[in-house]
Amino acid sequence: MRAALIEELGIRDLGVIAEATLPLGSGFTAVTGETGAGKTMVVTALGLLLGARADAGAVRAGAKQAWVEGRWLVPDDGPIAERVAETGGEIDDGELLLGRSVSAEGRSRAVVGGRSAPVGVLGDLGDELVVVHGQADQQRLRSSAAQRDALDRFAGAPLATALAEYRECFSAWRTDAAELERLRDAHDARVREAAELRDALDEVEAADPQPGEDAELAERADRLSNLEDLRLAAAQARALISAEDLTDGAPDAIALVDSARRHLEHVVEHDAALAPIAEALQSAGFLLADASTELAGYLAGLDADSARELEIVQERRALLTALIRRHGGSLDEVLEFRRSGGLRLVELDGDDERIELLEASVARLADDVERLATRLTELRTEAADRLAAAVTAELEALAMPDARLSVTVDAGHEPASHGRDQVAILLQPHPGAEPRPVSRGASGGELSRVMLAIEVVIAGTDPVPTFVFDEVDAGVGGAAAMEIGRRLARLAERSQVIVVTHLAQVAAFATNHLSVVKGTDGQVTSSSVRQLSGAEREAEMARLLSGLADSESGLAHARELLEIASERAA
Repeated sequence: MRAALIEELGIRDLGVIAEATLPLGSGFTAVTGETGAGKTMVVTALGLLLGARADAGAVRAGAKQAWVEGRWLVPDDGPIAERVAETGGEIDDGELLLGRSVSAEGRSRAVVGGRSAPVGVLGDLGDELVVVHGQADQQRLRSSAAQRDALDRFAGAPLATALAEYRECFSAWRTDAAELERLRDAHDARVREAAELRDALDEVEAADPQPGEDAELAERADRLSNLEDLRLAAAQARALISAEDLTDGAPDAIALVDSARRHLEHVVEHDAALAPIAEALQSAGFLLADASTELAGYLAGLDADSARELEIVQERRALLTALIRRHGGSLDEVLEFRRSGGLRLVELDGDDERIELLEASVARLADDVERLATRLTELRTEAADRLAAAVTAELEALAMPDARLSVTVDAGHEPASHGRDQVAILLQPHPGAEPRPVSRGASGGELSRVMLAIEVVIAGTDPVPTFVFDEVDAGVGGAAAMEIGRRLARLAERSQVIVVTHLAQVAAFATNHLSVVKGTDGQVTSSSVRQLSGAEREAEMARLLSGLADSESGLAHARELLEIASERAA
């Protein structure tokens, strides 16, 4: 599977660059230009495409927004393609377009594969695509964490596998240990909570409320409270329907309806239209008879001892009201308390057992963490010796022939997510000198060369698709600069390398030379980018060497330098 690389970079209204297109491609690209021309904007543009924080101050004066676009050649499968697909973007025939805009007000927008996406996606892709080394990154090499990361990258797959296993175990150990500590610290409080909860649940269980019981009791209480009225109304209604209870001889409803029906039946033969009415009256009589029967049953069912029943109902309602007041705002909430409280009580009652299980788990995981951390230390120690030897050899070629690099692994620390090792890179600049940490003993130029040497060595075991170096040659010159250029060319055999430089000795080794050219109309300064070859490249090399692009001696020196670089690169 081919590696990813950035084929082309487009910049508009970023810093002093009004508009520029940078053809990049594989190999070693050098970016040069006069001071203030905007060389660093190339690195800034790449940073924006890789998710760096947007700075409204980088927008060109007078412009509404800056825009950066990169065209990458990427594999059709793998983590890059998967991340792009997650955002809804597309890779078109192996090409991925990334875009980023920054407004003058500081608003930022990202585009991934033709679709808008969160800026964080650019950061995720950047981790897979590019390693950027600027002045800040050289300073980062002074930190113990960065030195450990460099060693881990060099150690390769065996350490990566062991580290992943360790981190999984360490995370489980930390999780269980934190839970155990929480349970122990809260043990007394949880015991009190369990006792209080058990009393409350016992109270609810003793009452045993049922869903909808409060509404049912309210209905029964209303009925029992109005029992005499109900009895009188039902009796009067039945008396009016059925004549057997009437004492004044007045006809009842059944008799009246029956009389009406008989009157119609006497004359229905003279008009058939009366037949349905007579039938309706007959049905009404049946209904009235049924109503009379039901009223009789209702009256018979009224409990004579209703006062006692009402007392019982009111006592039950008072009990439920007390439960509702203590355990919720409604009967449904009381029932939910009984359910959830029961689950919580099971959890609390299981604390002692849970603590025992966690104690066993924490002890087992602690042993595993110790064992896996020891394995990490062994792998790092073995890799440290190899890294030190390889980087020392590189430093000799980078005009530091007497320098010796050593890498120490100190395992005497508390376990952390990376293990228990503290890694230190020590530099002995010359024989007889005491090795000192690069964080304190290396100058800026030495640190640049150490960083480059480390990257060249690590690239053999942990290749990176694209390296971007900003002023990696700071503080060096002469033979050291030539060797930096040569090592960058060597690194470009495995990866795409983009270097912003001010040294002709470095630019001479590039297979692609871009120049940031500054121009002005008398009012506004703007820059563009040109790809150099032939005489134009010689002129730029002469300018870098002598400050004069048309100096005959400078041009001769530039041609000689290009020839030497070509021979040494070969």
